[in-house]
Amino acid sequence: MNIIKELHYQLRYGLPIWLILFLTSWLPDISICIRIRGGLVSIFLPGRPKRFTLGRDVTLLSVNRLYLGSDVYIAKGCWINAIGGITFENEVVLAPYVVISSNNHGFKDGSVKRGGAHPTPIFVGYGTWLASHVVVAAGVTVGKGNLVAANSVVTKSSEDNSVLAGVPARYIKERLDNPSAINSKHDIKI
Repeated sequence: MNIIKELHYQLRYGLPIWLILFLTSWLPDISICIRIRGGLVSIFLPGRPKRFTLGRDVTLLSVNRLYLGSDVYIAKGCWINAIGGITFENEVVLAPYVVISSNNHGFKDGSVKRGGAHPTPIFVGYGTWLASHVVVAAGVTVGKGNLVAANSVVTKSSEDNSVLAGVPARYIKERLDNPSAINSKHDIKI
Protein backbone atom coordinates (compact mmCIF):
# COMPACT_ATOMS: atom_id res chain seq x y z
CA MET A 1 0.00 0.00 0.00
CA ASN A 2 1.30 3.43 -0.91
CA ILE A 3 1.17 5.41 2.35
CA ILE A 4 1.45 8.81 0.64
CA LYS A 5 -1.53 8.09 -1.64
CA GLU A 6 -3.59 6.80 1.29
CA LEU A 7 -2.70 9.84 3.41
CA HIS A 8 -3.70 12.16 0.57
CA TYR A 9 -7.01 10.32 0.10
CA GLN A 10 -7.84 10.44 3.81
CA LEU A 11 -6.97 14.14 4.20
CA ARG A 12 -8.72 15.25 0.97
CA TYR A 13 -11.78 12.99 1.01
CA GLY A 14 -12.15 10.35 3.73
CA LEU A 15 -11.70 12.30 6.96
CA PRO A 16 -13.55 15.51 5.96
CA ILE A 17 -16.57 13.54 4.75
CA TRP A 18 -16.51 11.27 7.81
CA LEU A 19 -16.36 14.35 10.07
CA ILE A 20 -19.32 16.02 8.31
CA LEU A 21 -21.38 12.82 8.49
CA PHE A 22 -20.47 12.40 12.16
CA LEU A 23 -21.29 16.01 13.10
CA THR A 24 -24.61 15.98 11.22
CA SER A 25 -25.70 12.46 12.23
CA TRP A 26 -28.03 13.84 14.91
CA LEU A 27 -29.97 15.96 12.41
CA PRO A 28 -33.32 14.47 11.32
CA ASP A 29 -33.93 13.52 7.71
CA ILE A 30 -36.07 16.54 6.89
CA SER A 31 -35.57 18.64 3.78
CA ILE A 32 -33.44 21.41 5.32
CA CYS A 33 -31.15 18.94 7.09
CA ILE A 34 -30.58 16.69 4.08
CA ARG A 35 -29.76 19.80 2.03
CA ILE A 36 -27.26 21.01 4.65
CA ARG A 37 -25.62 17.58 4.96
CA GLY A 38 -25.44 17.15 1.17
CA GLY A 39 -24.13 20.67 0.63
CA LEU A 40 -21.32 20.18 3.12
CA VAL A 41 -20.33 16.76 1.76
CA SER A 42 -20.45 17.98 -1.86
CA ILE A 43 -17.55 20.35 -1.12
CA PHE A 44 -15.30 17.30 -0.86
CA LEU A 45 -16.69 15.26 -3.78
CA PRO A 46 -15.19 15.30 -7.29
CA GLY A 47 -16.91 17.90 -9.45
CA ARG A 48 -18.70 19.42 -6.43
CA PRO A 49 -22.23 18.33 -7.39
CA LYS A 50 -24.96 20.96 -7.17
CA ARG A 51 -28.02 20.60 -4.90
CA PHE A 52 -26.83 17.25 -3.54
CA THR A 53 -29.08 15.95 -0.75
CA LEU A 54 -27.96 13.26 1.66
CA GLY A 55 -29.72 11.25 4.35
CA ARG A 56 -28.24 9.96 7.62
CA ASP A 57 -26.15 6.84 8.18
CA VAL A 58 -24.80 6.70 4.62
CA THR A 59 -21.48 4.97 3.94
CA LEU A 60 -19.41 6.36 1.05
CA LEU A 61 -16.21 4.49 0.13
CA SER A 62 -13.57 5.56 -2.43
CA VAL A 63 -15.36 8.88 -2.93
CA ASN A 64 -12.56 10.16 -5.15
CA ARG A 65 -14.12 7.90 -7.82
CA LEU A 66 -17.75 8.90 -7.13
CA TYR A 67 -19.13 11.35 -9.71
CA LEU A 68 -22.56 12.86 -9.07
CA GLY A 69 -24.65 15.05 -11.32
CA SER A 70 -26.93 17.81 -10.06
CA ASP A 71 -29.96 17.17 -7.85
CA VAL A 72 -28.89 13.68 -6.72
CA TYR A 73 -30.51 12.33 -3.54
CA ILE A 74 -29.03 9.50 -1.48
CA ALA A 75 -31.36 8.40 1.33
CA LYS A 76 -30.69 7.00 4.79
CA GLY A 77 -28.54 3.91 5.19
CA CYS A 78 -27.20 3.61 1.64
CA TRP A 79 -23.79 1.90 1.19
CA ILE A 80 -21.74 2.93 -1.85
CA ASN A 81 -18.29 1.59 -2.77
CA ALA A 82 -16.93 3.53 -5.75
CA ILE A 83 -13.51 1.85 -5.96
CA GLY A 84 -14.13 0.92 -9.61
CA GLY A 85 -15.81 4.24 -10.37
CA ILE A 86 -19.48 5.19 -10.05
CA THR A 87 -21.26 7.89 -12.03
CA PHE A 88 -24.78 9.16 -11.31
CA GLU A 89 -26.24 11.50 -13.90
CA ASN A 90 -28.53 14.37 -12.83
CA GLU A 91 -31.66 13.73 -10.76
CA VAL A 92 -30.82 10.18 -9.66
CA VAL A 93 -32.70 9.13 -6.49
CA LEU A 94 -31.59 6.36 -4.14
CA ALA A 95 -34.21 5.24 -1.61
CA PRO A 96 -33.12 3.95 1.82
CA TYR A 97 -30.62 1.10 2.15
CA VAL A 98 -29.49 0.84 -1.47
CA VAL A 99 -26.16 -1.00 -1.88
CA ILE A 100 -23.92 -0.20 -4.85
CA SER A 101 -20.48 -1.77 -5.19
CA SER A 102 -18.22 -1.25 -8.20
CA ASN A 103 -16.02 -4.12 -7.05
CA ASN A 104 -16.14 -7.90 -7.13
CA HIS A 105 -13.87 -9.99 -4.92
CA GLY A 106 -11.44 -12.50 -6.36
CA PHE A 107 -10.41 -15.85 -4.89
CA LYS A 108 -6.91 -17.24 -4.49
CA ASP A 109 -6.15 -20.73 -3.20
CA GLY A 110 -9.83 -21.18 -2.32
CA SER A 111 -9.99 -18.04 -0.15
CA VAL A 112 -11.51 -14.62 -0.75
CA LYS A 113 -9.17 -12.98 1.79
CA ARG A 114 -6.13 -13.10 -0.52
CA GLY A 115 -8.02 -12.98 -3.80
CA GLY A 116 -7.78 -9.26 -4.49
CA ALA A 117 -10.33 -7.09 -6.25
CA HIS A 118 -11.94 -6.79 -9.67
CA PRO A 119 -13.12 -3.15 -9.84
CA THR A 120 -15.49 -2.28 -12.69
CA PRO A 121 -17.38 1.00 -13.20
CA ILE A 122 -21.10 1.53 -12.63
CA PHE A 123 -23.21 4.14 -14.45
CA VAL A 124 -26.72 5.24 -13.40
CA GLY A 125 -28.60 7.31 -15.98
CA TYR A 126 -30.52 10.57 -15.67
CA GLY A 127 -33.67 10.56 -13.55
CA THR A 128 -33.38 6.95 -12.40
CA TRP A 129 -34.97 5.82 -9.13
CA LEU A 130 -33.45 2.92 -7.20
CA ALA A 131 -36.10 1.86 -4.65
CA SER A 132 -35.35 0.59 -1.12
CA HIS A 133 -32.88 -2.24 -0.64
CA VAL A 134 -31.82 -2.40 -4.30
CA VAL A 135 -28.36 -3.85 -4.98
CA VAL A 136 -26.38 -2.77 -8.08
CA ALA A 137 -23.44 -4.98 -9.05
CA ALA A 138 -20.12 -3.92 -10.56
CA GLY A 139 -20.00 -3.30 -14.30
CA VAL A 140 -23.70 -2.40 -14.68
CA THR A 141 -25.17 0.51 -16.61
CA VAL A 142 -28.66 1.42 -15.42
CA GLY A 143 -30.38 3.31 -18.22
CA LYS A 144 -31.92 6.78 -18.04
CA GLY A 145 -35.35 7.14 -16.45
CA ASN A 146 -35.36 3.64 -14.95
CA LEU A 147 -37.38 2.49 -11.96
CA VAL A 148 -35.73 -0.40 -10.13
CA ALA A 149 -38.24 -2.05 -7.79
CA ALA A 150 -37.53 -2.58 -4.09
CA ASN A 151 -35.31 -5.52 -3.12
CA SER A 152 -34.08 -6.07 -6.69
CA VAL A 153 -30.51 -7.08 -7.55
CA VAL A 154 -29.26 -5.47 -10.77
CA THR A 155 -26.61 -7.69 -12.36
CA LYS A 156 -27.03 -6.68 -16.03
CA SER A 157 -27.28 -3.37 -17.85
CA SER A 158 -30.69 -1.98 -18.80
CA GLU A 159 -32.22 0.13 -21.55
CA ASP A 160 -33.61 3.62 -20.92
CA ASN A 161 -37.12 4.07 -19.43
CA SER A 162 -37.38 0.54 -18.04
CA VAL A 163 -39.04 -0.92 -14.97
CA LEU A 164 -36.78 -3.61 -13.49
CA ALA A 165 -37.64 -6.03 -10.69
CA GLY A 166 -36.49 -9.28 -9.15
CA VAL A 167 -33.43 -11.24 -8.13
CA PRO A 168 -31.73 -10.95 -10.50
CA ALA A 169 -33.53 -7.88 -11.83
CA ARG A 170 -35.30 -8.36 -15.15
CA TYR A 171 -37.09 -6.03 -17.54
CA ILE A 172 -40.78 -5.85 -16.55
CA LYS A 173 -42.17 -3.14 -18.80
CA GLU A 174 -41.53 0.30 -20.23
CA ARG A 175 -41.65 3.07 -17.63
CA LEU A 176 -44.13 5.74 -18.70
CA ASP A 177 -44.32 9.31 -17.44
CA ASN A 178 -47.12 9.90 -14.92
CA PRO A 179 -46.69 13.47 -13.62
CA SER A 180 -48.49 14.75 -10.54
CA ALA A 181 -49.35 18.21 -9.27
CA ILE A 182 -48.14 17.13 -5.82
CA ASN A 183 -44.45 17.92 -5.32
CA SER A 184 -44.46 18.46 -1.57
CA LYS A 185 -46.42 17.41 1.49
CA HIS A 186 -47.76 20.99 1.53
CA ASP A 187 -49.48 20.45 -1.84
CA ILE A 188 -51.87 17.84 -0.41
CA LYS A 189 -55.35 19.10 0.47
CA ILE A 190 -57.09 17.23 3.25
